[in-house]
Amino acid sequence: MIQVGDKIPAVTLMEYSEVEGNGCSIGPNPVDTATASAGKTIALFALPGAFTPTCSAKHVPGYVEQHDALKAAGVDEIWCVSVNDAFVMGAWARDQKSGTKVRMLADGSADFAKATGLTLDLTARGMGLRSNRYSMLVKDGVVKTLNVEGPGKFEVSDAATLLAQARG
Repeated sequence: MIQVGDKIPAVTLMEYSEVEGNGCSIGPNPVDTATASAGKTIALFALPGAFTPTCSAKHVPGYVEQHDALKAAGVDEIWCVSVNDAFVMGAWARDQKSGTKVRMLADGSADFAKATGLTLDLTARGMGLRSNRYSMLVKDGVVKTLNVEGPGKFEVSDAATLLAQARG
């Protein structure tokens, strides 16, 4: 499992963009995690799936609400990573009204989840291999804090916890 002091996995995630700009076309665009995190402080949180109850009611809304406070604490970007495709993540971003506050990054083949060692097998529930729920503060590609939830819990990966650590 990934630990504090480790580099985040160098994989390509996908991000759905609804507007052209900065070299991004409309639709899914690749995001190389190593390049995208270089020289930045990232508040990264991962969760089992888009449109799922806790993720939609608490996890994403908390980070959208705390966007300004996280920026004031030195966070450059907020990333939400989930084992879904970019089209689903784009639709979820619209539903959650995350706008430019939270980058909704698709880990469609669970490459990031597998590389972190933070997978969750939900095959029995018809959802296949997913990401565990966690958050981390990443500086220049290196994990500075890591908050992994216990099974079925939502206690330490919330925006308030990561904000306190960013201010730390």
